[in-house]
Amino acid sequence: MLPGVGNFRTASENIRPFKNVITRIVDEGVPLLGVCLGMQLLFEGSEESPGEGLCLLEGEVLKLPDDVKTPHMGWNTLNILKWSPLLDGVDEDSYLYFVHSYYAQPRNREVVVAETRYGVEFASVVAKGNVYSTQFHPEKSGAPGARILLNFAKIVKR
Repeated sequence: MLPGVGNFRTASENIRPFKNVITRIVDEGVPLLGVCLGMQLLFEGSEESPGEGLCLLEGEVLKLPDDVKTPHMGWNTLNILKWSPLLDGVDEDSYLYFVHSYYAQPRNREVVVAETRYGVEFASVVAKGNVYSTQFHPEKSGAPGARILLNFAKIVKR
């Protein structure tokens, strides 16, 4: 699991010594879940500040539009685009807890499992192979968040 709260550059610098290990375990098929900044670190880079992400997913991290209050802090819903074992049993009308000013924009839309609207439609759940990520905090999202964490535990057990 790759959690995260903070600044992209600082986090990318802190994780740099572990980049090869993380890449290797992902290549070996070990499931990885990125949460919030942890999701953003899976991508190549961020508008927030210079720094290279883990490059496990192609795309960039962009700032939320200027016409919305940032950070996006509070409850919001998902627009589920396709099935994923991570969201098994989670309804679109479930509210999840977000705290962020930046969002990931995957280059390949096929990896987007769910989107959320806050000034712009952004990827709120992404999955590619054994790499999963959420922009929201499942650990702060009540029953739906607990379900997502349980689903990830089931993915890990497979």
